[in-house]
Amino acid sequence: MGKNIAVLITDYFEDVEYTDPVKAYKEAGHSITTIENESGKTVTGKQGDEKVTIDKAITEVSPQDFDALLLPGGFSPDILRADERFVAFTKEFADAGKPIFAICHGPQLLVNADVLKGRTVTGFTSILKDLENAGATVKDEEVVVCGGNLVTSRTPDDIPAFNRESLKILDA
Repeated sequence: MGKNIAVLITDYFEDVEYTDPVKAYKEAGHSITTIENESGKTVTGKQGDEKVTIDKAITEVSPQDFDALLLPGGFSPDILRADERFVAFTKEFADAGKPIFAICHGPQLLVNADVLKGRTVTGFTSILKDLENAGATVKDEEVVVCGGNLVTSRTPDDIPAFNRESLKILDA
């Protein structure tokens, strides 16, 4: 049975870090719900290639409605982490032990949610020190799976490994 995956996303997301995982998840029978400040709004990727229509406002959803969380990179996570509602949503996911898939700058939401202490992760080069300062053990690898529910990757080049490991968890 397909899982329901929440995606926290806003303008300037890294285009392929949204489109490629979402395509893989949908092909495997899972459903996607995009979440931002405003439902029906269209957000644009930082490359300008992708436009995504938001399904739900953050005020309309609860982590209990979803089985997993996708945090695409780009500037989107940095913008969203300035809003406590997105941080709280992410924290509730982590506290419940639900799967979280964060690529590139996606782990910035995990930093603000203060859920990285004792976890092993990776991310984009420029945030590795932030991840370390948040209490994580940081590895420079294409994909890091921690605790069977947290998948992190560094860049768009890592998407095949990121998707493979995310799907293993979703299909378990």
